[in-house]
Amino acid sequence: MTQTLTVRSLSGPDMLRTSSFSSSLCRAPSLLSLSIKTLQRSPIRSTSRWSTVPMASISTTPDQKVDAPSSIPQEKNPPPLQISKRLEKFKTTIFTQMSMLAIKHGAINLGQGFPNFDGPEFVKEAAIQAIREGKNQYARGYGVPDLNSAVAERFKKDTGLVVDPEKEVTVTSGCTEAIAATMLGLINPGDEVIVFAPFYDSYEATLSMAGAKIKSITLRPPDFSVPLNELKSAFSKNTRAVLINTPHNPTGKMFTREELEVIASLCIENDALAFTDEVYDKLAFEADHISMASLPGMYERTVTLNSLGKTFSLTGWKIGWAIAPPHLTWGVRQAHAYLTFATSTPMQSAAAVALRAPDSYYEELKRDYNVKKAILVDGLKSVGFKVFPSSGTYFVVVDHTPFGFENDIAFCEYLIKEVGVVAIPTSVFYLDPEEGKDLVRFTFCKDEDT
Repeated sequence: MTQTLTVRSLSGPDMLRTSSFSSSLCRAPSLLSLSIKTLQRSPIRSTSRWSTVPMASISTTPDQKVDAPSSIPQEKNPPPLQISKRLEKFKTTIFTQMSMLAIKHGAINLGQGFPNFDGPEFVKEAAIQAIREGKNQYARGYGVPDLNSAVAERFKKDTGLVVDPEKEVTVTSGCTEAIAATMLGLINPGDEVIVFAPFYDSYEATLSMAGAKIKSITLRPPDFSVPLNELKSAFSKNTRAVLINTPHNPTGKMFTREELEVIASLCIENDALAFTDEVYDKLAFEADHISMASLPGMYERTVTLNSLGKTFSLTGWKIGWAIAPPHLTWGVRQAHAYLTFATSTPMQSAAAVALRAPDSYYEELKRDYNVKKAILVDGLKSVGFKVFPSSGTYFVVVDHTPFGFENDIAFCEYLIKEVGVVAIPTSVFYLDPEEGKDLVRFTFCKDEDT
């Protein structure tokens, strides 16, 4: 049965909804009177339009002209875009596309994972102080000593593991660079790497750059649990590594101890590495986060990836790190040295201050996000979405099919243009986009007024 998603003025006798979600959709309530009615009959979802349009078509692409200053001459026949064969299949990232559409249509961005509020004052003041103290030149390639130490201290507090900040911690320009350095530094062409779909889109791109053979294990709703038998079949003596993200973007799933222990046993049995993206470790709402490196026999074969941005609402600073035993750190650092060499010096000093925040900071962070999560989930349910449980991160995944659209891309474009809200289509997070066409991602890392 097709649902109706309606956004109308929040004042007057014709008010249709008063939920917090509809409030967030109505940035200017007196001006909005938008409806998505009987969407199965809407011309927006014409099969002929959406079955053949690639993802990049919803953004600025070479065949779409962009207004330019009149003083700059426009080429009538611009040369074709140039790109290497290993990257030619990748389009502009979904996050860039959605941001461009959000700006173009003045939409509220409830899709992309960056807060619309600022990070804590004590961290920002530490950055200002570092700049004033003259900490503005190149940092040591693998990190400012104080930050390396702070990362090691935090890791010990969280996992009980003692690591050498000089030999086992590498500071990078965000976790995305840590991911790239790990793949390029430790994966050889032809190596098999197992990933869990849906996955952060950087994984596929960086593995492709490294020449890896990707094996994808699909996590399916409603609980996105790991299909253990399928996973066991995927492992072989050719498996070089498994890439895990917990808490999981985009689903909000937290890998259970049982799932992690099975993965660990398979890694040990097949002499495989584990790369674990744990950037949402402080946003674990329903259970304690378990770091793969803390499991018996796993530290010596694990690279733990993390960053500052998600936990401290400072995503633009791009401070990340990789923790690994010395024999794995060597490859990560070699790649890092030729990717960015060093990361922002004053921001690293401030990051060291942040990581030494008391536990009360993290407890308050989770309380605040739980409130935001409840507001978003209640609102999404009230307008007809099927919302899947989210145990961690600041994302929720929903089933958009009650509204009758052909796929997630069509739905998300309509949502931006006609309702003024951004969501992220999840089909771009799968090797086979068909597996994710029914799902979209929303985020609650926004202030409550949004």
